[in-house]
Amino acid sequence: MKALRLQLIDGYRLTTAEILYHLPDHPHLLQSFVWQELDIAPRFPVLRRFLDFWSHHLDGRLHSVKVAQAPLLVPARLAHAEISLSLH
Repeated sequence: MKALRLQLIDGYRLTTAEILYHLPDHPHLLQSFVWQELDIAPRFPVLRRFLDFWSHHLDGRLHSVKVAQAPLLVPARLAHAEISLSLH
């Protein structure tokens, strides 16, 4: 119920972040990590907390973060048919 409330009332959307980071043992190599959570644009407080935790507690130095966002709950889309066909 909390996730539903966040989406309907507070405006949170499903946020996906692709995080590229340097491997601790091989800093010239990049590794990809995909993070997904409900968050609110444009400030992204949940993602910022996660990235803050990452930079203070994990060894892999961050390289870049790509963020995409989409609503989970959207109104139904109805379309009327323009043509009617019958088969014999």
